Amino acid sequence: MRHLGWRVAFPASLVVVLFAVAAAVSPVATAQTAEDEGRWAELAEIYFPDQTIVDRPDLLTMEAPYRAHDAAIVPIRVTATFPQSEELSVERLWLLVDDNPVPMVGKFEFGDDITAVDLTTRVRVNEYTYIHAVAELSDGSSIMTRSYVKAAGGCSAPAMKDPEVAASRLGSMRFNLPETIVAQTPVNAQLLISHPNNTGMQFDQISRNYVPPHYVRTVRVSYGGQRVLDIEADISMSEDPSFHFSFLPEGEGVIEVEVLDSEENIFSGSWTVKPAPAT
Repeated sequence: MRHLGWRVAFPASLVVVLFAVAAAVSPVATAQTAEDEGRWAELAEIYFPDQTIVDRPDLLTMEAPYRAHDAAIVPIRVTATFPQSEELSVERLWLLVDDNPVPMVGKFEFGDDITAVDLTTRVRVNEYTYIHAVAELSDGSSIMTRSYVKAAGGCSAPAMKDPEVAASRLGSMRFNLPETIVAQTPVNAQLLISHPNNTGMQFDQISRNYVPPHYVRTVRVSYGGQRVLDIEADISMSEDPSFHFSFLPEGEGVIEVEVLDSEENIFSGSWTVKPAPAT
């Protein structure tokens, strides 16, 4: 069994040297089931102490590439649907990349009017690993699903943008909506945040130093003053974080977004939503 130690307990800025050594080791070609199960047992004890988590791929599903094209930007989609007779909803969704130095990608909390969850984001994957999604439900139970992804080096991958360009756009946001929005009908939206999301493990070839960690910590999305989505994030989230999610417009209102990063910068944006009357 692998020891968790520095992977979770240390902040992102302290794993740089250890990561540099680990990065030189090639990932294994196939998953080792016993080792993966032991790793997940460690993570479950840390993130979900005293909880019983049931594997329910029939209720909670994940779409992820088996072999990722880019380890620094791996698309993940998690959906949760329940039979109407069960009257369940997701109160909290966790996304964990098991073998990343800091496994938690994000903790997502949804508004009360959302029963079915459809969330898409992009993550960093540091080595061949399972990715787990855990949903805490309104009845107090917890369910999970998982996918295995072959990718490596995502946490140390250099930024795609020039640092000066990234700094000039820091905190800029774009909020995308479909052309047609109808009141009382769920709407799929996309929030894009311009941010380098530096992990503290990227090496600057010019300065010969590691780039300090600088990443999005929280995102708050509200509509008409009511919570739509709250996110607590960490370094396993990709550069320029992107989130697809749903909300229920009851009438004309304002989407408000507030972002806090690890350097205590606060960014905000707002967009007016004018749905057509329900038929």
